[in-house]
Amino acid sequence: MKKIALSSIVAIIVFFSVTTVKAQTASEIKITTSSICKSCKKTIEKALSTEKGVTKSSLDVATKVVTVNYDAAVTNPDKIRLAISNAGYDADAVKANPKAYKKLDDCCKKENAGKME
Repeated sequence: MKKIALSSIVAIIVFFSVTTVKAQTASEIKITTSSICKSCKKTIEKALSTEKGVTKSSLDVATKVVTVNYDAAVTNPDKIRLAISNAGYDADAVKANPKAYKKLDDCCKKENAGKME
């Protein structure tokens, strides 16, 4: 009986320790992008969903700001900005990867902003 009680206490301590560590490494960043439309939203959020350490992302098309929740023990803001750049979009001061930008739909290109919807 004592072994069961002791095992239960150890399990509870381990559970709360792991939960506390995860909470300490959870971070959020807001990144300004060159997004234009709903297609941009889909592309950026898809690119971020495959980035290790990113737990959630949401692009507000109206403000062009993507909010990213991530595990700071796995990734960092520079890697997240690079992932957005590699999807073809500017991410704060990081310019879009030219090859990826060329592959974007015409409606997603900066020079066509406001011309197509």
